[in-house]
Amino acid sequence: MSFTAQDVKTLREKTGVGMMDCKRALTESGGDIEKAGEWLREKGLAAAQKKAGRIAAEGIAYADVIDGAGVAVEINAETDFVAKNEEFVEFVSKLADMAIETETKEVGDFLALPYGADGTVQDALNAKIAKIGENMNIRRFMKYAQPGCVYAGYTHGGGKIGVIVGLKTEASAEEIAVVGKDIAMQIASMNPKFIDAASVDPAYFENEKEILTQLVINEGKAPEMVAKIVEGKIKKEIKEVCLVEQKFVKDNELTVKQYVDQVAKAIGKPIQIVSMVRYEVGEGIEKKEENFAEEVAKQMAGN
Repeated sequence: MSFTAQDVKTLREKTGVGMMDCKRALTESGGDIEKAGEWLREKGLAAAQKKAGRIAAEGIAYADVIDGAGVAVEINAETDFVAKNEEFVEFVSKLADMAIETETKEVGDFLALPYGADGTVQDALNAKIAKIGENMNIRRFMKYAQPGCVYAGYTHGGGKIGVIVGLKTEASAEEIAVVGKDIAMQIASMNPKFIDAASVDPAYFENEKEILTQLVINEGKAPEMVAKIVEGKIKKEIKEVCLVEQKFVKDNELTVKQYVDQVAKAIGKPIQIVSMVRYEVGEGIEKKEENFAEEVAKQMAGN
């Protein structure tokens, strides 16, 4: 049985599912709208769509080194409770394995990858949403596999923060295991924006310079002193936002660079920090403030 554009529109209005999925459902069901709706429910698409508008700002930031490559992923759910669900944790681990294997870099393309008998990654995600009962979102992922680099990973707080750091060195993974974890923990704790001054985004410099200039002017400093004061503040900020310039959290007598250089000298092989990624669960997502008493009252009124 064929179907029309009106059938697609009707099914979309009925289920809230996207147009392409509605077309696919109608194709699979021979144009029967009722059966198409059932097909969408079976695939978890209808349930997933109903939950899609709900904020998912909890979840897991996972970081690991797999077959010598570093990988970090962030998968979100609505509650911390679900983030501790064994099935959800296994799903995150499987996605990390897939992120290592694929050359795909965009989340949209990642969602279209095959996921065994479940169809695509998106299909598997929809099935998890339908089964677990919360909105979920594959937010981002990053893979590092640069030749000549050794990677270390660190996951903090059961998945609240995930960090991967890449070290350019001739040393083995075993030789840099301790220094790698120490640096990853530094990144998790101090949240540097850049590795060193040379890697600072020029746009960041200019923006900070404008802000600090206006701040100094507002403080009433002499006009001829403004540029010098701003320069001093910029230099101070560089030490705060650049990883290698930060005070090493395990020994404040050293900077991170000095600590790395000490280790390199001890093992007799140079070590240079060349890459890093830090994912913190829910960062940048506007979380809804829940009023549970009000929510219960609404439910009681509805009943």
